[in-house]
Amino acid sequence: MIDRRRFNTLALTAALSAGFAAGAARRAGAALGPIDVSKVRKDIDANGKKLTIATVVKVDGIAWFDRMREGIKEFAALTGNDTWMVGPSHTDAAEQVQLVENLIAQGVDGICIVPFSVEAVEPVLKKARDRGIVVVAHEASNLENADYIIEAFDNRAYGAKLMSVLGQEMGGQGEYVATVGSLTSQSHNEWVDGAIAYQKEHFPKMKLAMDRIETYDDANQDYTKLKEALTTDPNIRGILGAPMPTSAGAGRLIAERNLKGKLFFAGTGLVSVAGQYLKSGDIDYIQFWDPAAAGLAMNILAAMALKGKKAEIKQGLDLGLPGYEHLITPVKDKPNLLYGAGWVGVTRENMAQYNF
Repeated sequence: MIDRRRFNTLALTAALSAGFAAGAARRAGAALGPIDVSKVRKDIDANGKKLTIATVVKVDGIAWFDRMREGIKEFAALTGNDTWMVGPSHTDAAEQVQLVENLIAQGVDGICIVPFSVEAVEPVLKKARDRGIVVVAHEASNLENADYIIEAFDNRAYGAKLMSVLGQEMGGQGEYVATVGSLTSQSHNEWVDGAIAYQKEHFPKMKLAMDRIETYDDANQDYTKLKEALTTDPNIRGILGAPMPTSAGAGRLIAERNLKGKLFFAGTGLVSVAGQYLKSGDIDYIQFWDPAAAGLAMNILAAMALKGKKAEIKQGLDLGLPGYEHLITPVKDKPNLLYGAGWVGVTRENMAQYNF
């Protein structure tokens, strides 16, 4: 039996509250919010041997990972396996490593992880795999010590789409800044790389004003650092936000300074976080993939591997989830890296479709 008392009570309290939404979805029949889970494969259920799979996220207590917890709880309800989510109370690579160490000591069957720093978790994930623990990662395409890495989409294409929107908002001219959660956050930096490449090709009169701004996935940090950037360079007209909280930090800044129509934003966000700014018109566009679906996808892959179904984890695999019906393996020498096609773009016009 896994002893979860070692993990912080905030994580458990949030899990209980998030569970009401997932439970209601199950009672209704087939949907987790906008996710239809009726096709999720059932050949990975407990069947007498209950798997213990923990998901370790970058930081607990923010909307993104609250939503991911709903997907993980739904996986447990669908399959009967013992699955749960933990994360540091703030973004800290060392704390995330310690959580993985705790799970190794407890002898879990699988660890799913969204790393804050890929470099920091490499040694501890190698240790986990050496102990026979299956490791599945997300937002970490360059991770070496994982059995499987599942990405919701091609990261550079995701960033290019953000820039296509931002460039149009800015009229193809002017200076912009880009935020990342960490300078070592692989996916965030790949999104920005894709955005910059698109800008150079399609909007040559635009210019990145300064180095990438590191915000530690914190809306207050986003707000403060973006305000500092505007003080340093008043000519900034655009914000490209890789971390989800930038949508709130940028929206707040634009609203407080009455910069609607003068300072533009396109980036990752959630309706629950940025909806007020979409509604007011202070920001026009957010983009995301459903964290609940990503949580489900990671846990499905871990369970498949633990149930002797590794041969099925390859190009064309259907996980039974929207955006993950036909996985691809785009990197020839890395067949354990799988991509879906799961992002959505949201504006004031369609934001009512999303309840998270």
